[in-house]
Amino acid sequence: MKKSTIAALLIGFVALGGCAKVRYPDYYVLNLPNPVPAPRVAGPISASVAVREFRAPEYLRRGPIVYRPDSEQIAFYHYHLWAEDPRQSVTTAMVRELKQVFASAELYDGRTGAEFVLTGSLDRLEEVDSERSVSVEVGISAKLQNVKTGDVMWSDTSFKTSEINQHSLRAVVAEMSRDLSEAETQLVSSMRSQLSQSSSRVNND
Repeated sequence: MKKSTIAALLIGFVALGGCAKVRYPDYYVLNLPNPVPAPRVAGPISASVAVREFRAPEYLRRGPIVYRPDSEQIAFYHYHLWAEDPRQSVTTAMVRELKQVFASAELYDGRTGAEFVLTGSLDRLEEVDSERSVSVEVGISAKLQNVKTGDVMWSDTSFKTSEINQHSLRAVVAEMSRDLSEAETQLVSSMRSQLSQSSSRVNND
């Protein structure tokens, strides 16, 4: 092949490459709303709690939104990414929820003087695909410990799955937000019930 022909082909390839469309990633955030104040049957617990940042499996910390083509496989939307680490979103929302229960709730900074520390884990946050439907699965777990004694005062897990009608990433993320908000509210309600029962037993002894 002549050098002039090779040069022409190279120029053609460069030109084609210049016309190729560059794809930029889309970013999404979890929208976990502030808790709606519920009528209080009792005042706030007269104690303070510090919340450590929630943990998560490594595959949920990579950045891309996760989906499961089947129950045994995990895959990633490489052009659809979280704008904020989901662990931070869940942790911040949990602090807001706990402010409805305790006299004081704050993020753990390692120097807290709080009576209780809450630790938790974001266990599931993914789209699940099947031949007939698309659904969302979320799961979070948490426990509350007494700082002085190390005793576990409460622990629980909340898991939710919801089918979505519209297969779009916006719909998936919106459903994740709703389910995570409901899961956190459920955990906090469970915690308050447990602490109230423990307090009643102490007062009756």
